[in-house]
Amino acid sequence: MNNFMIRTIKEHEMDDLIRLIEEHTAYEKTAYDSTGKKERLQAHLFQSKSQLKCWVVEIDGKLKGFCTYTIDYSTWDAANFLYMDCLYLCEDTRGMGIGSEIIRKLKEIAQENDCVNLQWQTPVFNQPAIDFYQKNGASCKDKVRFTLTIKA
Repeated sequence: MNNFMIRTIKEHEMDDLIRLIEEHTAYEKTAYDSTGKKERLQAHLFQSKSQLKCWVVEIDGKLKGFCTYTIDYSTWDAANFLYMDCLYLCEDTRGMGIGSEIIRKLKEIAQENDCVNLQWQTPVFNQPAIDFYQKNGASCKDKVRFTLTIKA
């Protein structure tokens, strides 16, 4: 098994992040236009008070995955929660325990920020991800996600 490192992204790794995001959207069968995304993400990720956090998975000097999250507020719970926006690992790294380690680290961050839970979503057709999340103790709620485009 390769040694892996989960760490905060560095500014010079933005091209790799964009590549991983493109792979992630293809895996989830979603259209993706990279126009301007690198610059907007870079400007947001590296602000001192950015709400968005990004970890990358490094194996043998190469980025092989990423996870992004924010701390948000739940009206229903009247408390903070951690929202995992993306978790993506290249196919050749799945099954190595990396995803479980990311979930463990997210739980620590959630506890440090007085969060009542972690939340995320995955497409209904992504059975491997659903199985992985359930194996790690998560339960799901059936909902329909809507998107209303404001700005293209």
